[in-house]
Amino acid sequence: MAPIQLKNIIHRRHAASAKLLSLIERMGIPVNVEDLAGTSLLAVDPLPGGTPFPDNTSRFPICCDEETIGWVNGNPQAQLVAALISLFADKEAERKKVGNEVLSLYREVNQIFNFSEKLAQSIGLNAIAMTTLEEAQRVIPYDRAAIVLWNETTQQLELAAGRGEFFPEGEDLNQHLDALVRIFKSGQSEIIDSSHPEWSANLVPPEVQTILYAALKVKHRVMGAVILAAHQSPAFTASDLKLLVTFALQCSASIENSLLYEKSIREAQEREQAMRRVYQAAEKFVPYAFIGSLGHERITDVKLGDQVEKVVTVLFTDIRSFATLSEKMTPEDNFGFICSFNEKMGPIIRKHNGFINQYLGDAIMAIFPLVPQDAIEAALEMQQAVADLNSRRHEKNYPHIQIGIGMHTGPLIMGITGDDERLDAATISDTVNTASRIESLTKYYKADILVTEACARGIETDAPFHLRPLGKVQVKGKKESIGIFDCFIAEPSAHIAEQPRRSSYPEPPSATAPAETSGVSSNGTRTDIAQPKKLATLELFNHAINSYLHRSFTNAFLSFQQVIEQNPDDLTAHFFLGKTAKYISTGVPDDWDGVEEMWEK
Repeated sequence: MAPIQLKNIIHRRHAASAKLLSLIERMGIPVNVEDLAGTSLLAVDPLPGGTPFPDNTSRFPICCDEETIGWVNGNPQAQLVAALISLFADKEAERKKVGNEVLSLYREVNQIFNFSEKLAQSIGLNAIAMTTLEEAQRVIPYDRAAIVLWNETTQQLELAAGRGEFFPEGEDLNQHLDALVRIFKSGQSEIIDSSHPEWSANLVPPEVQTILYAALKVKHRVMGAVILAAHQSPAFTASDLKLLVTFALQCSASIENSLLYEKSIREAQEREQAMRRVYQAAEKFVPYAFIGSLGHERITDVKLGDQVEKVVTVLFTDIRSFATLSEKMTPEDNFGFICSFNEKMGPIIRKHNGFINQYLGDAIMAIFPLVPQDAIEAALEMQQAVADLNSRRHEKNYPHIQIGIGMHTGPLIMGITGDDERLDAATISDTVNTASRIESLTKYYKADILVTEACARGIETDAPFHLRPLGKVQVKGKKESIGIFDCFIAEPSAHIAEQPRRSSYPEPPSATAPAETSGVSSNGTRTDIAQPKKLATLELFNHAINSYLHRSFTNAFLSFQQVIEQNPDDLTAHFFLGKTAKYISTGVPDDWDGVEEMWEK
């Protein structure tokens, strides 16, 4: 605080000046008031009738806070004037001190308020720490600064922010961990220098002479410290420490809130990821297409009794003679083989807008909710995948495998059945039963893919595959007969299929091969399912089937013979040739209409 100026007290405008003049006039003594430079500030001549100014005057000091700020010259009574002026000076000094303290307090409150506003705008730990150091620099000059935090998980100190080279980052910060923890995690706030017992030349840069630090505390828990350093000593005051402690308290609250916010965000993300994993896992058991068909987006939205009726195409596929194949494998190999097979078929079905409704051991039931052509193209690619698999199995001397695929299009109810404790996704429809029966007929007709007339009606005219009519069948449980078709492709380019990913399961060991070889060459190494000879004989085959259905068995027999001559691997033609020969030999009932009655599955 600047010293009190005597001339300001003696000034006529000062309230004390009038009282002083009044006292001197009443005393009737000569007085001369001078400052320390000897300049006369107030001179009062003797009043008429008063005591004349003596030749040998006395000199009395005017003091303020025990310091001389001027003199009063006069007779011994002038000492009272000096004492009164000293009293006025002390009062003035006290008033000025109070004013300075109020101004300082206002500035401090304003600084704290501004700091709070900037903290509120700071997002993230680093931003909060840097704002604290920047605002501290405005009111507490320093040369270097850092904010260190204690990580409860790693039991290490971490540098949140720094200005100037204070502490090195990383592991070096914890080389003096014990000393730093004792100082900065003690919960104390103080000013230290080289005389402090923990001071070490290796702890701080050699230029640093003084350190001011304040603990970061939240609910009596010390989370770190704000540290300011100066290159000179002394550099910091008690008021600096007081202000830094206030900054530290606000910074602590903001950092704690930021950490809690980041924790809540992290936990929310973890919960979201966990829920996503649950949804993804649940979708593997109940396909999203099934849930979407019920009008829901999440499996958690479904409830008992949800149902919807749609016209879909149901596809069944089954591994031929799997019982014979599995007898030569261990249970583990059996399971691995089924997983390997399903792993190849599943992606193909999904690629063509279908979804797996059920894995049935060595069989698969899939649903195609859009158009029948999706199911047929998936079936063709599945057969191609099996051909590729057989090619690799042949290289390892494993027996080839063969699948039959059947499908039917019709109405189907998809819904959620069960009870309050156990729900299940169910499909209820005669369409499912019919598709299953059609798949079983692939073995009877020696065909790879059979589709019903209902499927055929939904096929585009420019489809990249061909259908051969095989007549009508009446399957078990159906009163009306169903037209069926053999499906094939003639050119490899017509079958535009991406190969599914290789299986991560081991191939099963060698076993006795199944007897049937429909659609596979004799050595089991066919690399594609294109059957150009079927296309070349399609017209002849259709003529043979037409003759067969119209009981013209001799013409049918001759036509089927011609088909086999051109395509000896056409096992379906062999099947009808045998049937035709039988009917020529034994005859048929008068009511025979060509419908095959299949009372057994």
